[in-house]
Amino acid sequence: MNIDQRGFEIGPFDIFGITLHPTFHWYGLIIVAGIALAALLAAWMAKRDDKDPDVVWDALIWVVILGVVFARAWHVLFPSISMVESGRDTGWYLSHFFDLNEGPLVIWSGGLSIFGAVIGGVLGVLLYTWRHKLDILSWLDIGAVAVPLGQAIGRWGNYVNQELYGKPTDLPWGIKIDNPPLEYSEATRFHPLFLYESLWNLLTVGVLLTVWLKFRHRLKQGDILLMYLVMYPTVRALLEFLRIEVAMSGGINVSQVFSALVAVVAALALIVRHRHNIARRLRGDAPAETPAPAPKNS
Repeated sequence: MNIDQRGFEIGPFDIFGITLHPTFHWYGLIIVAGIALAALLAAWMAKRDDKDPDVVWDALIWVVILGVVFARAWHVLFPSISMVESGRDTGWYLSHFFDLNEGPLVIWSGGLSIFGAVIGGVLGVLLYTWRHKLDILSWLDIGAVAVPLGQAIGRWGNYVNQELYGKPTDLPWGIKIDNPPLEYSEATRFHPLFLYESLWNLLTVGVLLTVWLKFRHRLKQGDILLMYLVMYPTVRALLEFLRIEVAMSGGINVSQVFSALVAVVAALALIVRHRHNIARRLRGDAPAETPAPAPKNS
């Protein structure tokens, strides 16, 4: 892997006597592309559901700001083993808050957790829909379909930054790392976990979008969100077995345990919500469909 992490520069510009050379990093550009395409998908879904697609763009600033803040906060609270070993643990981050080289504000260098991003993004949707008195669950369902598209694209930012790789492998699609961990040689190839996640997220988009288009009238609002919370965390928990750069706290893999808990809780919630239909199927009776509310502008 040999990619310049800097995308391109514009300038120089002189502002108040200060010469600036704005630099756009590939990591940030890829993240922005993922957000934009996810928002386009969400706007298209909203229009198809007789909702106002402008809501997506108006709410996006809430979602992005809170998503980035929580994504970075998760990374600061639960840094990887290698970062802790290098002395950059949570205490170091907090004591170097305004360090613009490696501190917590330097988000363009990597270190954004998808768990924090989803939590912050959901909070952004909740705040916006609550403030504007919109149907929260139906909008969360739309977001649950769009988010994995943004994830699938954003994971390629990890490729540029040489992050999210797994244990050594002899598989033909294994990747080399410019600066591998000390116990491995420069010729070692590693599992491209970012690729595995990207492909799985694309599959997730396909499955959830198909369900939303064809079967949402049979589901309860919020079901598609729960499906996403089963599909992604389950695979993430499994991929953590292959990952080298894990976040440990109290001797446990934080990402793996959190993923497993979310998947189990979401699966149980789906079962509880549809327990009557499940019971009817077990008895051989025809399941009672849950009619969807009539579409309305919101």
